[in-house]
Amino acid sequence: QVQLVESGGGLVQGGGSLRLSCAASGNIFSINAMGWYRQAPGNQRELVATITSGGSTNYADSVKGRFTISRDNANKTVSLQMTSLKSEDTAVYYCSANIQVHSTSRRYWGQGIQVTVSS
Repeated sequence: QVQLVESGGGLVQGGGSLRLSCAASGNIFSINAMGWYRQAPGNQRELVATITSGGSTNYADSVKGRFTISRDNANKTVSLQMTSLKSEDTAVYYCSANIQVHSTSRRYWGQGIQVTVSS
């Protein structure tokens, strides 16, 4: 049973910072790309940032220069450092990872964590 568990969300004032973390656990053979997505009320889920197992990163234009994604392969974690937060960053943030279990690879999702930025 593979699980992704997010932590670190909460309420922050505009201009502030938060750090999200996500830990993968279970019968994992390998983890490929990991990432963060978000969904605001009434909107579709959107990509925030991704990182490959080799450390290559990709960011949504809206967060470039403000958010930094990183991962610790040994501990099977991925983090998102968010700075200069804006009210439009308010959303439920989801951790995602492409995980291989035995001979099968698929995408897994965390349960989501709320980030609220007050203006």
